[in-house]
Amino acid sequence: MSAPGWARGARAAGYRVLGPGLAYLLHTRPAEWPIMAAHTAVGYVLAVGLAGAGRGVRLGPAGLGLLAWVVGLNGGTLAINSAFDRDEGDVAYLRDPPPPPAHLFAFGLTLMGAGQIVALRLPGSFAAAYGVCFALSILYSVPPFRLKAVAGADWLINMWGFGTLTPFAGWAATGLPVDPARTLVLLAFCPLFAALYPLTQLYQMDEDQRRGDRTLALRLGLRRSLVVSLVCAGVALALLVGGGLRAGWRLDTPGDLARWGGILVVAAAWLGVLVPWFARQTRLGPNDHQRRMYLALGAWAVTDVAVALAWGT
Repeated sequence: MSAPGWARGARAAGYRVLGPGLAYLLHTRPAEWPIMAAHTAVGYVLAVGLAGAGRGVRLGPAGLGLLAWVVGLNGGTLAINSAFDRDEGDVAYLRDPPPPPAHLFAFGLTLMGAGQIVALRLPGSFAAAYGVCFALSILYSVPPFRLKAVAGADWLINMWGFGTLTPFAGWAATGLPVDPARTLVLLAFCPLFAALYPLTQLYQMDEDQRRGDRTLALRLGLRRSLVVSLVCAGVALALLVGGGLRAGWRLDTPGDLARWGGILVVAAAWLGVLVPWFARQTRLGPNDHQRRMYLALGAWAVTDVAVALAWGT
């Protein structure tokens, strides 16, 4: 799927300003930064509440942590990933990727290292989470490890790294302790990303197979990938319900009823994406799977907003 006209125009303008350096920036996939920033910020909101966030409680360290996590860790990881994948087709958040420039690996590693230096200035739990994800990123992308090509290992790394550790990092940057109810919420994002991850691979199955990567989606096949996504989304919703019960939500108070309603909205968003996808799977081509992947990312965004509203008030 080629990039839309406005995106091609913006890229051409970028090359006029930055020259070949734009390719380095593109491979950090800035289009993903708002998604990553929002998911990280959920942890901050869970820690200080929406009212606290509105007053800027501990905003300085949280903002510094956000910058390190989103640009340093995430951007550097994606650059390193591109340096070794050398994708020719579309990848998530980057259509028509330019050829990886010569020093892309060194550039990505430098970004990640700079983020780790910043992380060491923040609370120890944030620095530790950053260090763990730094190591996982190297194991994920860089030969001879390249665990992204090992079905199951790629899944585990992403469900914990993006799913749970990312919002935990937003919380940890504040230095505040995590309470039991919100611990369940943070854990819920682990199976939720386990549901999302196979969906990001379905439209790339042909290219991954030609390259010899043994991705989770290739190992499972189309049907079982969608079944796994449905089951994992169900587990995530169960953990969110558990978080509500642990927080003492009731059914006879308007505020708590609205919070339960938020969980129902999350359930409707995921079922609205996954059930039709499963029902029509045999009639869909790569472009159809790619479009539905972006719908699943929309369901993820709905979840982030619902969680922030439910547990942040």
